[in-house]
Amino acid sequence: MQIFGWMNKTDAFKSQINEGNSFKGDFITLGAAMLDGETLTNTLVNVPLKTMNRHGLIAGATGTGKTKTLQVLAENLSEKGVPVLLMDIKGDLSGLAKPSPGHPKIDERHEKIGIPFNPKSFPVEILTLSEQDGVRLRATVSEFGPVLISRILGVTETQAGIISVIFKYCDDHKLPLLDLKDFKKILQYATGEGKTEFQEAYGRISTASTGAILRKIIEIEQQGGDLFFGETSFDTQDLLRIDDNGRGYINIIRLTDIQDRPKLFSTFMLSLLAEIYSTFPEQGDSGRPELVMFIDEAHLIFDEASDALLNQIESIVKLIRSKGVGLYFVTQNPTDVPEEVLGQLGLKVQHALRAFTAKDRKAIKLTAQNYPVTEFYDTTEVLTSLGIGEALVSALNEKGKPTPLAATMMRAPMSRMDILTPSELSNLLAESELAKKYNEDVDRESAYEMLNEKIERAEAEEAKRKAEEERKALEKAESKKSRSSTRRSTRQNPVVKVLSSPTVIRSVLGILTKMLK
Repeated sequence: MQIFGWMNKTDAFKSQINEGNSFKGDFITLGAAMLDGETLTNTLVNVPLKTMNRHGLIAGATGTGKTKTLQVLAENLSEKGVPVLLMDIKGDLSGLAKPSPGHPKIDERHEKIGIPFNPKSFPVEILTLSEQDGVRLRATVSEFGPVLISRILGVTETQAGIISVIFKYCDDHKLPLLDLKDFKKILQYATGEGKTEFQEAYGRISTASTGAILRKIIEIEQQGGDLFFGETSFDTQDLLRIDDNGRGYINIIRLTDIQDRPKLFSTFMLSLLAEIYSTFPEQGDSGRPELVMFIDEAHLIFDEASDALLNQIESIVKLIRSKGVGLYFVTQNPTDVPEEVLGQLGLKVQHALRAFTAKDRKAIKLTAQNYPVTEFYDTTEVLTSLGIGEALVSALNEKGKPTPLAATMMRAPMSRMDILTPSELSNLLAESELAKKYNEDVDRESAYEMLNEKIERAEAEEAKRKAEEERKALEKAESKKSRSSTRRSTRQNPVVKVLSSPTVIRSVLGILTKMLK
């Protein structure tokens, strides 16, 4: 057996892990360290709560235990009083609301780890972007603003300028932009009934440009954007709720039906990240995160996301930790995550990878380079030999330095590792305070109605003006006709005119005078 100083390999490894995973502040226990395939009972792998806002990655091939690791982290954060937001794309996380039924294999696992297994349920809110059951997530067009809307739509610079003008007009005229029908109506108005008004105040707006913007809006609308844009807007402060027992709420966003609607998901992600960043106060080193977000199946985001979303995520990852918010990406391979994002992730939990092809083997070598060098493992080899529920773990200690790399037997979730039944889901939503707050449809007067009224008033005034012009034209015609008739009535018969002429009268009078004489 190789000797490390005066200790053998196992003792040296235990000493390194225990020293690297001993923290002064609060922490979360993920499991027990493993060496040469054996679990070292009570050699615990911990993550300091203080550094959970430094972001992280949970990666591994399908079926290796990524989702269960996510579940364990969410449970323990909740128990520490930290609210959690989960993007549930596969639809298998709602079981957090119910305690685990337990199993002999779970007991065996925890006996090896050296910590007790205590089944528990956790406070859960089910949220939705679509027509699925859950608390409705909405935002208004105005809240997005012209910059984010332009990024989402992927418009040209000229079209982005037009969108800015549209928002300026609505601000100047106090027209609320709440939903997509408001946005479409003002675009149509700008090159229709209000063309002259816009041109005088803001310059000429091209019909071709507004047409292109409208087509992009319709694309988002067809992916369910009409359900997302509107009122009542979701207040991100409602993600920070704590229950009566001091546990943070686990907010689960059901995304099972929008995998094929990347525009809607990009829209939501941009809105949420921007809102959190703009509204949350600076935290500094507070000793615990304010909120932790987990994005399951994150490769779907990076594969389908617009350039605007990718740029936004990169910026947010770099800046949002100062707000006390941690972002955790759950995906199959670390190479699914852009390098700019990967370099910002402090906690890495790497489940097994499979080397079926030359490309897979190359990816595994690259993955191994993302982890601290260790004298106890051949990282490339370990990555392909890990079992289900086992992972390589490297975190940041309280001083921000990487902890020793440890192959870890992961603890089991305390909650149910399965979804809620339809009746359980209905009962959960019936008790939800947020459902009562956000699930009522609101369609107050906004730009759409106000512009329609403005157009109707303009049309009514135009009709009145035309009616007045027609009345005056008719009166003029009648007057002209009357004068013409009078002239005709006073025009004498030619015979009468001759007989009544002065010459004839004088002749007749002359004859009469002679006869009288």
